[in-house]
Amino acid sequence: MPEAGSTDETQRLRPGADAAQQLLLYAWPGNVRELENAMERAVALARGARVEFEDLPEDVRQTLPRAVAIVGSVRPLEEVEKEYILAALDLNRGNQTRTAEQLHIGSATLYRKLKRYGLIGAGRTVGPPDRSKD
Repeated sequence: MPEAGSTDETQRLRPGADAAQQLLLYAWPGNVRELENAMERAVALARGARVEFEDLPEDVRQTLPRAVAIVGSVRPLEEVEKEYILAALDLNRGNQTRTAEQLHIGSATLYRKLKRYGLIGAGRTVGPPDRSKD
């Protein structure tokens, strides 16, 4: 089994795109030790040549994007809200009921927001992300 700290290039696992993005989003309160432990666990769970999103620890997988104003720029609240809701929906694999519960809003409110974003209606539906391109 490959080790996280292996120097043999043929045994080194690399994170998939979703896993890499999620690793960047996580705040790492335990700093380097927490990152090291998370990667060792992910490598142990990896079933292929890459560490996938599903291989990451639960707390890392549950991380949502932080709404941060970029220096010198403030984004409109509706844009930040939309991004956050879509990230929560993605995290819940398109499950609108669970997403609404986690956001502490009603399912009807979530539905109206998704409709306002143009993601529901006119033949469009929100569902689990298409991971077939990974």
